[in-house]
Amino acid sequence: MTCKFKDYKYERPNLDAVREKITALTAAMQTAKTFEETAAIIEENAAFGKYLMTMSTLAEIRFTLNTEDPFYKAEQEFFDEASPVFAALSLEYSKALLASPFRAEIEERFGRQLIANEEINVKRMSPALVPFMQEENRLRSEYQALAASCKIEFNGEVCNNYGLLKYMESPDRAVRKAAFEAWASFFVENEAKLDEIYDKLVHVRHEMAKAMGYDTFTPLGYLNMGRTDYDAEDVARFRAQVVEHIVPACVALRRRQAARIGVDKLHYYDESYAFTDGNATPAGDRDFMVGCAEKMYRELSRETGEFFDFMVEHELLELETKPNKAVGGYCTFIPEYDSPFIFSNFNGTSADVNVLTHEAGHAFEAYCASRCQKLPEYFFSTSEVNEIHSMSMEFFTYPWMELFFGEQAAKYRFSHMADALQFIPYGVCVDEYQHIVYANPDMTPAERTAAWKELEKKYLPDRSYDGNAFMEKGGFWMQKLHIFLYPFYYIDYTLASMGAFEFYGKMQENREAAWADYYRLCCAGGSLPYLALLKLANLSTPFEEGSVARAIAPILKTLAETDDKAL
Repeated sequence: MTCKFKDYKYERPNLDAVREKITALTAAMQTAKTFEETAAIIEENAAFGKYLMTMSTLAEIRFTLNTEDPFYKAEQEFFDEASPVFAALSLEYSKALLASPFRAEIEERFGRQLIANEEINVKRMSPALVPFMQEENRLRSEYQALAASCKIEFNGEVCNNYGLLKYMESPDRAVRKAAFEAWASFFVENEAKLDEIYDKLVHVRHEMAKAMGYDTFTPLGYLNMGRTDYDAEDVARFRAQVVEHIVPACVALRRRQAARIGVDKLHYYDESYAFTDGNATPAGDRDFMVGCAEKMYRELSRETGEFFDFMVEHELLELETKPNKAVGGYCTFIPEYDSPFIFSNFNGTSADVNVLTHEAGHAFEAYCASRCQKLPEYFFSTSEVNEIHSMSMEFFTYPWMELFFGEQAAKYRFSHMADALQFIPYGVCVDEYQHIVYANPDMTPAERTAAWKELEKKYLPDRSYDGNAFMEKGGFWMQKLHIFLYPFYYIDYTLASMGAFEFYGKMQENREAAWADYYRLCCAGGSLPYLALLKLANLSTPFEEGSVARAIAPILKTLAETDDKAL
């Protein structure tokens, strides 16, 4: 009988036993007399890491499924406290591995990236950080619980943020505006608390950086993201290319949208409304869409068919919106069960289909890499590569959109492509905002909000909030959970978009070759650093001058050639 997700066994790790195990592995690494003995220790450490990762992941998934579940709430709190302790214990193991006389043999068998990962661990971790990391985890969980508590009465029902999305895309402009104002009201009502949580997060991260000898959190934040072959200056050059090439294209697209939907000026509550007869919506419910995805992935390739059948068979798709469920969507991996897991909040919009392509792209990569790579550290790459997997899958599945949308499929593809491009300026705006905040940790909440407003002028110069006071002063940053939970993550979506756009262009020329490059990238997982993985997949480096213009060229061509008023 197939083991379902609900049957995956969870147990809280014994902290003393973990300490004893990691200490023993460290001692064994320090005294290993041969390479084969060293290799066996590396494999034993990997197996133990899979156990710890499995338990922490199961606790996190089940907590996010119901943030009010008392058992898993307690387990999440345990890992909030214990995970930094585990990291500090593992630091000595990292140092022992790096000091091994068999480094050359280690690299030959396990790859250079294992050494690079351990070097990062040493640069970003110290036992002195444990209390700061525990406080950061506590604040992150506090934020997630607050965000999940969102309950807004609208149109006779109680909605969370995701439940409001269908109203935000209503053909009735008054309904759209009212829905957005209701959505904004949650942030207005919780502004002080959100400011307090973020202020504490910024300061605790700054203290961590100082404890590690850095002037600001930014270099530590980059190390925490696993970045070894580019820095903040490279990212700044990329943002400059976005301002030059993508911002004007997005302004033109929004003018085109205003004409298409028949408004004189596009306001923020119009941005998600693409067509006068409504946006493309899926032609059925959750089970209908999963059935469509099964057919799609079986036809896309043998590998994707096997992957998605595995997901369905093991009940690894948690898709419906429910009370007390955490906001957002994600993909994670449960190592001891070789299982990706997809979490979402379906709301009856095209965003539901995006989950079945975007998060499934993450899941497919983890499924492939976990079956190709020796070490669990290689099951995922760094996020600017991981997001290539997910965003490219969105484009690879374009030919099957008729399954989900019927005659509205062309509308979906146009909107999806336009949205993918228009996301980029917002994404780099989030990134530059974080660079400003962490360079100036003592900014007041009002100063941070004002900084966001100034950045919007640069990256979203035509955005209109139509008099909404909270948004007009710069409050829009508050709705982005990545700013609270995952510092310096958001730029990775924009960097990865360049790779996804390139894959789209490759598909137009030779779909089979494009898929071969993509599948090779997925199987490689995190066994190589970012720039080497780009080379492996025959993709360009987005920091190089001219790369952004080349990457978006096939997207701009398709959008220009589409008669969007006829869709």
